[in-house]
Amino acid sequence: MAIPKHKRYLNLLIIFITLFVSSCEKGPGEGGSAKIGGKVIIEDYNFDFTILRDTYPAQDYDVYIIYGDEPYYGDKVATSYDGYFEFSYLREGSYTIFAYSKDKSFDYNTTSELVAIKREVTISSKKQEVIVDDIVVIK
Repeated sequence: MAIPKHKRYLNLLIIFITLFVSSCEKGPGEGGSAKIGGKVIIEDYNFDFTILRDTYPAQDYDVYIIYGDEPYYGDKVATSYDGYFEFSYLREGSYTIFAYSKDKSFDYNTTSELVAIKREVTISSKKQEVIVDDIVVIK
């Protein structure tokens, strides 16, 4: 059974539109070949932040990524045994990497205020690998 001529043209038009839309420039986010990595380091203080007891890699610590100027984080990963984290398969664009830390300006006997320790990153080439400065968090 042959496909009517007008349906063949309609099918070709749908294929063309699909290819055109899928080839549009995409902004920051997943779908590329770039990577952002780094380490999270913990500074372990006493209860009133007057004595630094120890510094060590943050194991199994959550690190977040914001794609471009999105209002919420797009993904999160946990650090490895050595504090290392990595976000892979990223496209060109701007990113914000962050982890939460205690805020030394508050009294931890009365509050549990956290602050985001952020790193701004720009990926400018398709296979770029960026290592951010250490993210130091307070425990």
